[in-house]
Amino acid sequence: MARSMRKVRVGAVVRTNQDKTAIVEMVWKQRHRLYRKQMRRVARFYVHDPENQCRPGDTVRIEETRRISKNKHWRLMAILERKEVADVRPIDLETDVGQEMIQPRILAAEARAAAAEAAEVEDVVVEESAAEESEAEEEAIEEESEAEEEAVEEESEAEDEPEEVEEDAEPEEEAAEAEAEPEEEAAEAEAEPEEEAAEEEPNAKEPDEQEEKE
Repeated sequence: MARSMRKVRVGAVVRTNQDKTAIVEMVWKQRHRLYRKQMRRVARFYVHDPENQCRPGDTVRIEETRRISKNKHWRLMAILERKEVADVRPIDLETDVGQEMIQPRILAAEARAAAAEAAEVEDVVVEESAAEESEAEEEAIEEESEAEEEAVEEESEAEDEPEEVEEDAEPEEEAAEAEAEPEEEAAEAEAEPEEEAAEEEPNAKEPDEQEEKE
């Protein structure tokens, strides 16, 4: 096949795990012939890389060639763009990054545990305050009931006292009556001579009138 007729493609290297072989991926868009919708098309090529120059992420130009193996009939022409890779020192590789990765999780777990403890403490405080309030309400209710009972007892005692006073007043009345009886008898005794004297006076006047008539 003439070189002018050979196909040329540009793509990105996606895998280089095989010896002297790289897998290049080419992506393009194509409109569907019926629905006229843009479709993403992907094609992968096995490329012959005898010097293992390709690295994942590199942009390369490849050219069609004779069949080299079962799947490989493309060869590497040029590396158009290298993927930028950060320089890593061996000491950086030896450092333990696991702790740095785990530390945020540990901190988050500690924060959650602290929040849970704070919530439990708040719940306990709320329960204690509720218990204290209920006890205070019960004490207030008991005090009110005791005060009502005392008031009822006082009222009953106040109702019983007049009866006792009446009972005490009866002997006093009897004593007053006993004292008043001699006084009445003495008054009657004094009044009887006066009545007799008053009766005698008219009788004495009658003889005098008779004498005058004569």
